[in-house]
Amino acid sequence: YFQFVQQWPPATCIRSTKPCSKHRPLQIFTIHGLWPSNYSNPKMPSNCVGSQFNESKLYPQLRSRLKRSWPDVESGNDTKFWEGEWNKHGTCSEQILDQIQYFERSHEMWNSFNITHILKNASIVPSATQTWKYSDIVSAIKAVTKRTPALRCKSNPTQPKGQAKTQLLHEVVF
Repeated sequence: YFQFVQQWPPATCIRSTKPCSKHRPLQIFTIHGLWPSNYSNPKMPSNCVGSQFNESKLYPQLRSRLKRSWPDVESGNDTKFWEGEWNKHGTCSEQILDQIQYFERSHEMWNSFNITHILKNASIVPSATQTWKYSDIVSAIKAVTKRTPALRCKSNPTQPKGQAKTQLLHEVVF
């Protein structure tokens, strides 16, 4: 099976070892990756042997789409990000999806499962001041997609001391 992972760039940039200060974090969910997995060991496969990333296969229209749906929010080097995702995860999918299909399918899934639009339509907009229940976010997404997503959250490092502990929505996984 595949894990399709979307990330919330402001939360990604908070956890980043390289601050995203040069790049204003996007206020939309973007693709983090499409990761082949297996039921017995969900973290595998990874770093499979297959054809290496070939930038020339990303025809101009696909590149344009990926710059919108799958940007590198940390360093701003989109091509290097795509190359890393293909070489680490995409090569594991080559029996099912070649490089072009891997990136096209990822973009199509981003359009079909657009977390930004789904949450906005449910009046849930990620914010540093407003909070929502985990179950409300899952319910809003499931109502549209008919799938139960996994939400990955992380501690808010900028939270003032003495306030109730909150988590930041970082990733949505199908």
